[in-house]
Amino acid sequence: MPTVSLFSIIKKTLVDASEILTSKQKLKHFFSISLYRNAIYLLAFNLSVPATGFIFWLLAARFYAAEDVGVASAIIAATGLIAALSNVGFSSGLVRFLVHSGEKSNQMVNTSFTITGLASIIISVIFLVGLSLWSPTLLFLRQNPIYFAAFIAFTVATTLARMADWPFIAWRQTRFVFVRGIISGILRLPLVVLLAAFFHSFGIFASWGLSLVVAFPISVLFFLPRVQPGYRPLPLISRSVVSKLARFSFSVYISDLLWYLPSFILPIMVLNLLGAELNAYFYIAWSIGNLLFMVPLSICTSLFAEGSYDEKKLASDTQRSFKLSFLILIIAGILIIAIANKLLLIFGASYSQNGTALLRLLTLSAFPLALNYIYLSVKKVQKNLTAVILVSVFISLVTLAVSYWLLPGMGIGGVGIAYLAGQGTATLGIVISFLLKKSASIEKPE
Repeated sequence: MPTVSLFSIIKKTLVDASEILTSKQKLKHFFSISLYRNAIYLLAFNLSVPATGFIFWLLAARFYAAEDVGVASAIIAATGLIAALSNVGFSSGLVRFLVHSGEKSNQMVNTSFTITGLASIIISVIFLVGLSLWSPTLLFLRQNPIYFAAFIAFTVATTLARMADWPFIAWRQTRFVFVRGIISGILRLPLVVLLAAFFHSFGIFASWGLSLVVAFPISVLFFLPRVQPGYRPLPLISRSVVSKLARFSFSVYISDLLWYLPSFILPIMVLNLLGAELNAYFYIAWSIGNLLFMVPLSICTSLFAEGSYDEKKLASDTQRSFKLSFLILIIAGILIIAIANKLLLIFGASYSQNGTALLRLLTLSAFPLALNYIYLSVKKVQKNLTAVILVSVFISLVTLAVSYWLLPGMGIGGVGIAYLAGQGTATLGIVISFLLKKSASIEKPE
């Protein structure tokens, strides 16, 4: 019976998707719904970034030495990590409070830009000063004053360009996020070729950074005033804004760091326990699996924005998020599971042989992950930050503990089982909690 029921759900989902795609009227109605429209733009943005990034690294490999590509990739990764740390949760704070801040909306945006920009400068300087400890290969960044200043400038640009996306998400105008991503993604392609004549690894990093130096002003000078009339970028720290955003933003920031903790630790864990070769197979399968995770992430970011904009619609928007997430995941999931081995063959036969099981397990994990994302988005709207943190802690701990236990005996497939266990157990707990509360509310005497 459960098999028949599951088959019916899959069949209905595919039929619904077919009807939307083949009917102009239904497709128009689909995009008229703000939740769907903004989710699709966010998904397009999240997929365009790795797409243009793939072309960027192909060009880098063509015009630069392999050693230069390796060094540049480490610098760009460090920049991304510093930008993530500098966010301090103000991105989520903007989504939750910006549209209801009235005449303080400009102060809220400028305060967020100023604080995250200053944080990125401080963390960048700490990173550069401590290079001899954590990355001696990159010491040339500290020894050359131009490289020193450029690293800080490009890191700040990365931080601010990412932060500039969030007011658009808050105002439910994510088409500007997509356009900003396309501008920066395309602009860095000719730059990486042009700078090859003048620089080594720093030419790759500079082309990446310069594209964001251009993209950020376009966002705040041309796009943002169209969404938030009267906006002007000014350095500002408003105590009232900080007071309003601080607790919520920092709690979500901690939750996000905990949620993504496995992404930071698992590659190191696999490297230490299984070696560099198996870590390569793991990393490629993990990266492809994370592209699938962009589906629920994009949809639930839109759900968070919609719920923050109008909390009365939260129940109906939650149902829509569930439906859209599973509509896309069922189609994409069936496809990836069917061709996982052939997909990994692009990277080589050894990648296919070693990574197929992991990729299929990660694909299955996307379904409970979607439910968990939806739950966390709802709790963020409701400002239930304890639940947000607890779920993130639980998933990370289960994933890392089970991975450490299974990796020596099962290889990289053990990570897939661990991730599915972490996401699945959390979903089970959420469902049980929901049913118990529902049962209690029904039995409660009037």
